[in-house]
Amino acid sequence: MSLNRNRFRRSTAPSAVSLVPVWAGVILIPLMAGCAAPRVATPSLPAAADTAEVVAYPLRGQSERQIRQDRYECYLWAVRQSGYDPAAQGENMHTGTQVVPDPPAGAATVTGAVTGAAVGALVTGPRHGGAGAAVGAVVGALAGANVDAEHQARADAAQARYDASVIEAENRRVEAYRRALSACLDARGYSVR
Repeated sequence: MSLNRNRFRRSTAPSAVSLVPVWAGVILIPLMAGCAAPRVATPSLPAAADTAEVVAYPLRGQSERQIRQDRYECYLWAVRQSGYDPAAQGENMHTGTQVVPDPPAGAATVTGAVTGAAVGALVTGPRHGGAGAAVGAVVGALAGANVDAEHQARADAAQARYDASVIEAENRRVEAYRRALSACLDARGYSVR
């Protein structure tokens, strides 16, 4: 008889795994997933061409009034020709577009945690379901965070390509403006640099 009691005691003695309460997994999962989730950096646009300023020296003894008038008329003509207006420099840059990952950041982390918890609970059975769910949720959250990081890296790369194309287009417009302004001033009797 004493042999059967020892078996009974061994089978009912709590193991270290079964002592982990289910609520611990519920609390730890979001905390750990937050640690593993990728950080979203706010991209910034690099600077466009430094200036669209053109230096012009009057060759025909033009008056100050004539220089201002020529400069203004050439400015207007260059803006029409190039589509670039240095006076509206802040409006020329397209800074409002931001590439974001799809699905949104954190979605795979949450999905991985929930799926991992369900699988962990099923694999360990009803006796150790809470501990299995906790471990499965942590593993699933970490795997999901890795997927989120890959999505974010792809979005960051797309943002960098977009930003570079915006800057390149802006620099082409600035250069077209400078060429147009220089041609106009040159035609009106100025040495342009």
